[in-house]
Amino acid sequence: MKVAVLTSGGDSAGMNAVVRSIVKCGILKGCEMWIVREGYEGLVRGNEEQPAPVQNEQNDDSTQAVSEENADTTSQQQCDPNLLHNLRFGDGQLLRDWTAEYVGGRTLKGRYIVRVGWDDVRGWFSEGGTLIGTARSAAFRTPEGRSAAAFNLVKEGIDGLVVCGGDGSLTGADLFRSEWPSLIQNLHAQNLITDEQLAAHSHLKLVGLVGSIDNDMALTDMTIGAPTALHRICESIDNINTTAYSHSRAFVVEVMGRDCGWLALWAGVAIGADFIFIPEKPPSEMPWEDHMCTEIRRHREVGKRKTIVIVAEGAHDKELNPIRAEYIKDILTERLGLDSRVTTLGHTQRGGRPCAADRILPTLQGVEAIDALLSARADTPTYMIGVQENKITRVPLVDAVRATKDVAKAIKAKDFDKASELRGPEFLEMLDGFNATSGLKDEKDKLPKHQRMRVGIIHMGAPAGGMNAATRAAVRYCIKQGHTALAVHNGFRGLLDDNVYELTWLGVDAWMARGGSELGTNRALPSIDIGGIAAKFQMHRFDAVLLIGGFEGFSALLQLEEGRQHYPAFHIPMVHLPATISNNVPMTDYSLGSDTSLNALVDACDAIKQSASASRDRVFVVETQGGKCGYLAAMGALASGASLVYTPEVGMTLDMLRKDVRYLKTRYSLDVPGKSEGRLVIRNEAASQVYTTSVLTKMLIEEGGTLFDARSASLGHTLQGGIPSPTDRARGARLSLRCMAFLEQHHVELSHKAHKARQAGAETAAVITIQASEVKWVAVQEMVKHADMTNRRGKTNWWGPVKDLAEELAGRPQFLGD
Repeated sequence: MKVAVLTSGGDSAGMNAVVRSIVKCGILKGCEMWIVREGYEGLVRGNEEQPAPVQNEQNDDSTQAVSEENADTTSQQQCDPNLLHNLRFGDGQLLRDWTAEYVGGRTLKGRYIVRVGWDDVRGWFSEGGTLIGTARSAAFRTPEGRSAAAFNLVKEGIDGLVVCGGDGSLTGADLFRSEWPSLIQNLHAQNLITDEQLAAHSHLKLVGLVGSIDNDMALTDMTIGAPTALHRICESIDNINTTAYSHSRAFVVEVMGRDCGWLALWAGVAIGADFIFIPEKPPSEMPWEDHMCTEIRRHREVGKRKTIVIVAEGAHDKELNPIRAEYIKDILTERLGLDSRVTTLGHTQRGGRPCAADRILPTLQGVEAIDALLSARADTPTYMIGVQENKITRVPLVDAVRATKDVAKAIKAKDFDKASELRGPEFLEMLDGFNATSGLKDEKDKLPKHQRMRVGIIHMGAPAGGMNAATRAAVRYCIKQGHTALAVHNGFRGLLDDNVYELTWLGVDAWMARGGSELGTNRALPSIDIGGIAAKFQMHRFDAVLLIGGFEGFSALLQLEEGRQHYPAFHIPMVHLPATISNNVPMTDYSLGSDTSLNALVDACDAIKQSASASRDRVFVVETQGGKCGYLAAMGALASGASLVYTPEVGMTLDMLRKDVRYLKTRYSLDVPGKSEGRLVIRNEAASQVYTTSVLTKMLIEEGGTLFDARSASLGHTLQGGIPSPTDRARGARLSLRCMAFLEQHHVELSHKAHKARQAGAETAAVITIQASEVKWVAVQEMVKHADMTNRRGKTNWWGPVKDLAEELAGRPQFLGD
């Protein structure tokens, strides 16, 4: 099967990761892979020049591109013949320069549909934008243009097409597929294609992936490029915050989002904005100027020195009148007397290297796209590859496009509740979360006094990005509802020392962007003095407890729940919010801090790989944290393009190392002489007690000979990251508010019982988890069944296959002939 991939519409970080994944996975599945330059415009133009005569046999077949003195003939004979055949049909560097005269036996001038090989996309995933180009195509919108595109695909013998773009691009793709039978019939009638070509291309296999920084496509939680755009926004506003605080200024920040407010909403939550304006939910009170000024005046009256207002470029009021950043600035200056400024972030939001999420998710979606393409039939719908929570999904493209257009119709009809609802439950949750944590409420708007709680908040285990964001959200919600938020400083040891104090609305204001743990944390469990802990619960009159931490948080909750049979003080609702860079809490796909840590790992590996590439034939062995859980190592390998990865779950054996050395020697021997690049090997710190990072590095130096050199780097505690990622901040706020709702619900149920007779059920001590496409509550006793208490990790993990996938995309099994 011949498969082509194109990128269309606005560029977004992660598009190159998609192209890389699709090309490599297609080759692994036995396909012949092609790329289409300049989107649909390239499809319409096709190839204006014929292939140039092959002038150098080295360029025609990768097996002849091997340096004779470095070649490991035995290893080459064991390689997968399909992979060797598809190894090199151009050059990844030259493919970025469309004026290149000669690549892989073909001229690129005038050629828009180009065959590519395995090495042509090497290293692409770490670069922003789209290296194969994108363009708006007026020609493709016409029947004649689509006919030309069909002819060019048939002429090259291409059977399948993968399109990565926004809703307009995917709408065009679905139209193209629906018209395909009539298009090729017309081409046949004009004698432009043969009977054989007509029979062979009776239907077009097509799959869509959403590349859009706005995250504006329905039926998927996340589009390719949106996480990186959110990173750019939050980085900018974090920098603005410091000058805003210094001068006590107000900043109005305009972000992209002509029809969708996702970026403005998530940025508002992640940086703790005072006010936001989004198309789906304009201010409910009119005039909105009065409402905004009232809210911001309240913030200033309690002592807040800075004001941040975020406005989406497509924001409007209830009557669909545009709301402009300059106008908002003038209102803040004239009515509140604030020194106000406007910052328009513009196209900086599109640029830069992709974050870890925009490398991992597009890679996984690319794998699914190839699988969907190979299983497509004439009667199957065109699928869009999306994601729900942590599950890669296939949905009919036509349904996604229709639902996306329904949002625009609802906004135009001023049905803003429906527009927000169509954006999905996560959007609504974040909107409610922003409203719950951004404003100050009057006493009359709070819960009745008999429903109010004294909530103890405790951080457990090692610090992780997002802990403070989750705490801030919980405290702000407590104050909104009338609860009392009590910080327990320094964990259970601090509780025994009565290091407990009440948190305030302003006191947690700047916590969203702070890494580590503002409350202080350690690994001490309640078992250090369970009776004393119970006495302190009673003394401070805790009505509920929120534990934020890693495996220690789960273990602490388990001990508190088991202590209920002896200590009545523990018969209160208690919840654990997983937060650990190791992501080793059982039954949850993600923990707070793991995204921040992956970004720190990716940044370090990019720098290391740059050093290794500058030195050419060098392998870096990178050691990661993670304890006896290999999540960081496996996902980091996928995100950084590592050649090999070692995890505690799989371990390391002498036979494995022997094969890995042979793979690296084969891989380097097949590089074009003078164009080898640095490669990474990622090793979890606990992968083996014998084959340490030092031993592995020395082994590679010894075995590499003249083919490659080796060095090592231990990332250590740098993986805890500095400033938490926007994803960890927003996710922390979202899950924290769910925890507070859980505590409120069970507090009301338990408060109807007499204090002495109060018996909390097992369901009132639970862990909040993300499982595939859902957020679920799991009773702590139930989680014990799924926990490996000795190795401090789950008995099973969803990311196990990622290790194999990372090594497949590096070609390890295929180069070894396994």
